[in-house]
Amino acid sequence: MTDRTTDGGPRPGAPADARSGLQLPTSDVLDAAWDALRGVYDPELYLDVVALGLVYDVRAEGGTVVVEMTMTTPGCPASEVLPEMARAAIADAVDGSVEVDVRVVWDPPWSPAMIDEEAAAALGFRAR
Repeated sequence: MTDRTTDGGPRPGAPADARSGLQLPTSDVLDAAWDALRGVYDPELYLDVVALGLVYDVRAEGGTVVVEMTMTTPGCPASEVLPEMARAAIADAVDGSVEVDVRVVWDPPWSPAMIDEEAAAALGFRAR
């Protein structure tokens, strides 16, 4: 017996999969996503993307974890690798149980004021 109906939707009572919904409670998946992002390090600054203030939003949309993040500048050399690192880290954290969509956004523009205090101190910025 398949877990899908003839229209491709999930059969009532079927286990959730990456296309039909989150297997874990949404808050657990989002918490896991945030934790995973704290393990994604900017290869130039050696600080994680959350501490750097590069992650603007993590939310669930129809069974997909959507991440909105930015780069320090539009010409950032890590602009291709960081979003993929973020996607892979979240996918690993949730054992591939959900789709992950990382979107690079430019509004609002990133500024050093977005860095958390501990990361700013590590970079030599004065306390605000």
